[in-house]
Amino acid sequence: MAYYFISNGPNGAIQKIARFDPIGKDVYNFGFGNLDITTGDISDTAISDNKDVDVIMGTIGSIIYDFTNIFPEAMISIEGTNKARTRLYQMNINKHLERITPIFDVYGLLPDESWESFKRSKNYQAFLGLRKKND
Repeated sequence: MAYYFISNGPNGAIQKIARFDPIGKDVYNFGFGNLDITTGDISDTAISDNKDVDVIMGTIGSIIYDFTNIFPEAMISIEGTNKARTRLYQMNINKHLERITPIFDVYGLLPDESWESFKRSKNYQAFLGLRKKND
């Protein structure tokens, strides 16, 4: 399932795509980035630098919320294409953790490939979110 939105900023209007790709039973890889209009694919290594990262991250949160309304059993896997992007995702999870945790259980992937409940004091290689049953 794909969602489309626009990033508006000093570099103009840039079309974005966010997509959930199934990777297992009820497990989806979440990817987003610039829309490659030639292929229709995600260009997830492009740097837009449109000065709207907070708006983009808020949109991503809304997209994940909407997707899990439709598929409440879905586990959402998120990993940056590089360490800097993974760190950006972690900083945004940290920033909004009080808003996220009433709705989602969030896990972080450790270097030994094990998952633990997300902790602010740790650095993770990837993230997994699961909608709580009581929401």
